[in-house]
Amino acid sequence: MTFKTKGIVLKSVKYGETSLIATILTELFGMQTYMVNGARNVKKGSTKALMLQPGSILELEVYHNELKNLQRIKEMQWGYIYETLMSDIMKNSIASYFIELILKTIKQPEKNEALYNFSEDVLMQLDVADNTVAVNMPLFISLQLPSFFGFKIEDPPVDHTSCTSIFLDLSTGRFSKEDPGHIHTISGQAAAITMELLKAMQPIDLTEIKLNKQIRRELLHNYLKYYTLHFPDFGEMKTLKVFEAM
Repeated sequence: MTFKTKGIVLKSVKYGETSLIATILTELFGMQTYMVNGARNVKKGSTKALMLQPGSILELEVYHNELKNLQRIKEMQWGYIYETLMSDIMKNSIASYFIELILKTIKQPEKNEALYNFSEDVLMQLDVADNTVAVNMPLFISLQLPSFFGFKIEDPPVDHTSCTSIFLDLSTGRFSKEDPGHIHTISGQAAAITMELLKAMQPIDLTEIKLNKQIRRELLHNYLKYYTLHFPDFGEMKTLKVFEAM
């Protein structure tokens, strides 16, 4: 039986001489793995190989069998054609970071339409974002993604008095006016900036948040520490090194 669904390519690996195995986040079925025969055939499959690059947003018609781990694609076409994301080094690096984060946090191939919609919107917004928004996107992504897996950082108390008297406990994801007393804590300016970033509902809201490279780097390392505390076997982010130079 075939189904029509949207999908975002997360990963493609070579199989045999001309085929690819693609991991795709789909709107209908969550993360699925597809065998695409002949995708690397120079004469017939060059377009397929291009479409199966990580980050591509596709319209798919797929065969789906819940009893199988490897599915097949009947038809595919572009769902969105990027203007800058694939050619802009910084934006492409941010997209790669986002995709790696998704791959490390999704553990089950179950439907998560809200996650799909968020992911699609992030990539499309990144594509058209100016530099001010784009440089803050990794922070926005890192703070928003856990909410789709039940690990959302809670909103800060409304009666906090100043940025120097608020703490974020990374082990619980909660803000407090008292120091938790352990190393997995963000405080001071970092906690205040985190509160501002959490208020951003859309990437465009990041325009007013001005941060230098050092602060963005420190915040990102802290946010990834949050992931290691809440997602089993999270490990290291290979794409993180890219941001050390941003």
